[in-house]
Amino acid sequence: MIDLRSDTVTKPDEAMREAARDADVGDDVYGEDPTVNDLERRAATAVGTEAAMFVPTGTMGNQIAARVHTEPGQEVLAERESHVVRYELGGLAQHSGLQLRRLDGGDRGVPTAEQVADGVVEEDLHRPGTGLLCLENTHNVRGGVAITPTEIAAAADVARERDVPVHLDGARVFNAAVALDVPVTGITAHVDSVMFCLSKGLGAPVGSILAGSEPFVAQARRTRKLFGGGMRQVGLIAAPGLRALDNVTDFERDHERARRLADGLDGVDGFDVQTPETNIVLVDVSGTGLEPSVVLERLRDREVLATTVGETAIRFCTHRNVSGEDIRRALERVEAVPFE
Repeated sequence: MIDLRSDTVTKPDEAMREAARDADVGDDVYGEDPTVNDLERRAATAVGTEAAMFVPTGTMGNQIAARVHTEPGQEVLAERESHVVRYELGGLAQHSGLQLRRLDGGDRGVPTAEQVADGVVEEDLHRPGTGLLCLENTHNVRGGVAITPTEIAAAADVARERDVPVHLDGARVFNAAVALDVPVTGITAHVDSVMFCLSKGLGAPVGSILAGSEPFVAQARRTRKLFGGGMRQVGLIAAPGLRALDNVTDFERDHERARRLADGLDGVDGFDVQTPETNIVLVDVSGTGLEPSVVLERLRDREVLATTVGETAIRFCTHRNVSGEDIRRALERVEAVPFE
């Protein structure tokens, strides 16, 4: 089976397994796990922030950030197809009592400066005001597009000028940096906090990082505890995360394989393929006359796994466990699928 559903399906390599086995551990709630402390220091340096915190999942990281930055009742500005809107179970409302104001970021999934300016609501006797702008890079649903520092800055600067903090859901922000050939700090410098995943393309088995200023991270630790994320001898899973930070250099290979996959899929009748910018390939399959779920079933029958995105599209995602030979074999199998 060639699994192209997501870069979350990666398996830890032998070096990660050895790191987990040999990790020096302590009680992280007491701040005594040396491996976690090392990971947090390196992660903060990597994204150019004062501090960072290890969390079990990216969703928890995003939800903690929203809680820390805001007060109950405030509005959060977010792109209408972003992860915090589509895939986090209404957590902004459930966990933090926040209202959501959706912005249409177009094909690239990033709100314009004008949209942000129009969306910000001042606090008054009747309205709680805007508490947070949340951006995403790369944008998952839009096909892993790599949002440039200029685009991030255009939206973020307007919010910050109005005293509205900005959080970046940077689950795949290192993919964006590699694709754009810019330092990741060139992207994160424009926001107040950032979350990135260790367990996607970087290949760790579990975990994400939430980073920002020292006061922000101090409050985030209390919120992590509130949300049930206070862990103990967590160095066992932080150690593979340390190894994962070294895997950023592999992303160009993943992106190149995504381009090869896209080029091959573009020749399949009924497939309309979006040119990938990173490791995600979106394919509109409406031209086959079949529902995406049916297309996925036929692909599975040929031992190729993908997933749905929206009403007419499916998604393929390359990652460190997909080789060049896997791409060749996947294309052979897709071309043999009867879609008529």
